[in-house]
Amino acid sequence: MRNPIKVLAGAAFALSLTVSLSIAGSVSLVAHHSFAAEFDDTQPLKLTGTITKVEWSNPHIWYYVDVKNPDGTVTNWALSGGAPGQLMRRGITKDLLQVGSTVVVEGFRAKDGSTNGFGRQITYPDGRNVLTATPQDRQSAPAEK
Repeated sequence: MRNPIKVLAGAAFALSLTVSLSIAGSVSLVAHHSFAAEFDDTQPLKLTGTITKVEWSNPHIWYYVDVKNPDGTVTNWALSGGAPGQLMRRGITKDLLQVGSTVVVEGFRAKDGSTNGFGRQITYPDGRNVLTATPQDRQSAPAEK
């Protein structure tokens, strides 16, 4: 006959594992949100600065750009892009976002007014464009900041 304590311990472990995995899976779903939830398509953004960091991970890539202000101070902007898998299927890879490069970023401001934004396109001084948004993201042409 099986030991009832071992049976209960095994069932409790299986239940706690199931709950833990369910919670872990839902965290990434909560972290993923729509463009409209975070960004304002009525507030276009156009920044010129230097790429300082690139985070190529799900659910969206993030890259950071130092922008020199008129008073000489520097503001670091955090810019969200598309999902890495979708970008890679379109031939856009992390190495196309070169840390230390001067770029012009076009996109949209965050709704909260922070120095976060949605960067849909990066243009290098030689004219190369890197589209960091996916086709379903907003594609209106931003005006000057």
